[in-house]
Amino acid sequence: MSSILTNNSAMVALQSLKAINTNLNRTQVEISTGKAVGSAKDNAAVWAISKVMESDVQGFKGIAESLSLGETTVAVARQASETVTGLLNDIKSKIVAAQEDNKDRAKLQTDIVALRKTIESVVKTAQFNGLNLVDGTVSSTNANGATGVNVLASLDRSSDGSVVAGQIGVDVKNLSLSQGTALTSAAASIGTDPGAAGVLDANDGGTNDSITLDTFAFLDNAGGATGTAALSRTAAGVVNAVDTGLVEGDQLKLRIGSVEGRYTIKVGDTAEAIVSGIKNALIAGGLDDTAFTLDIDTTTNQLKVTNNTNQAAAFSFAATRGTGGLADLATVDVSTAAGAQAALGQIEGMIQTSINAAAEFGSVEKRISIQNDFVGQLSDALKSGIGALVDANMEEASARLQALQTQQQLGIQALSIANQAPQTILALFR
Repeated sequence: MSSILTNNSAMVALQSLKAINTNLNRTQVEISTGKAVGSAKDNAAVWAISKVMESDVQGFKGIAESLSLGETTVAVARQASETVTGLLNDIKSKIVAAQEDNKDRAKLQTDIVALRKTIESVVKTAQFNGLNLVDGTVSSTNANGATGVNVLASLDRSSDGSVVAGQIGVDVKNLSLSQGTALTSAAASIGTDPGAAGVLDANDGGTNDSITLDTFAFLDNAGGATGTAALSRTAAGVVNAVDTGLVEGDQLKLRIGSVEGRYTIKVGDTAEAIVSGIKNALIAGGLDDTAFTLDIDTTTNQLKVTNNTNQAAAFSFAATRGTGGLADLATVDVSTAAGAQAALGQIEGMIQTSINAAAEFGSVEKRISIQNDFVGQLSDALKSGIGALVDANMEEASARLQALQTQQQLGIQALSIANQAPQTILALFR
């Protein structure tokens, strides 16, 4: 049926043309913006996901800056530790030379003092952006539960959308010459010292040829020293001014003859861990285990040191809080034969301290560097993922544009033909 009031063909052609124009406009927007999803209107779910990922990318930029800053700070500390190690080796050469009676010990001591001042200068100036990791000024607790600082390393997003910052803990190493505060004998001490004070007698069948390290107390959460294990210096209730108990960071030094064993208290340490640590430190320092027997009683948590030689050996023990790793350097004096002999044992422990510091700084510096590279790669991967979600496929869009333009022309032609249909009705009335 033909009608001059209702032109169905024109309506169909018009709807088709509107759809074609809508798709054409969308395709042109994709080509001009380069995005298939430019707003939440285009695809709400994909747009929301892409915005979360874009937010993470921005966060990773800040993380990369933090890692770069942290890496540089640790690199400065590592370089300072390596420099100090070299200077300590120079001092050791002076001390070794002072063992000979025909050397001018006074001049050697002058050289040692000059090198000591250089070390002090290196330690004090080893800072980056005001942060010094080797001079003992940092007192905060890091992510490792030790004294140190944290470097922002990651943003960890869970499945529920919550975000937690990941940290890399950097433990500080005190290479200063600070003597620190001496702790009382109640905190840690030699329980028995028979015979001459500070002397392990020769093993001649007597009873004065051994000492026992058997006294340990720990600070507690109530401001006292009744704990059973070492707490963090920043733990609630701990009063660091109390010198009758041990806490994280305290240093114990046991010297047998010319060999010194050092142990730094860690969080969670018990008496058993301490005596084991000191024993290992003495062995690592070169104590002859045939000349001196080191026995640990795991029941009473004691370390017994027995002199097996036919000569007496001096010993000393000290417990200090806040002591610099190179504190003994201030007392090195090779101007006498006895001083030169004692200095030989002191310098070995200090060299090991600086070597350990450099090694640990180097390890964490490498870790930060690896994390920094990973964050850069992760950021690139996220950008690629965002592109896959929202970027327009330009080849497909170009082909679609050509097709839609052709369809638009055909649609216009179809609408024109449909609009001419009523004119044919006139022929019926001629």
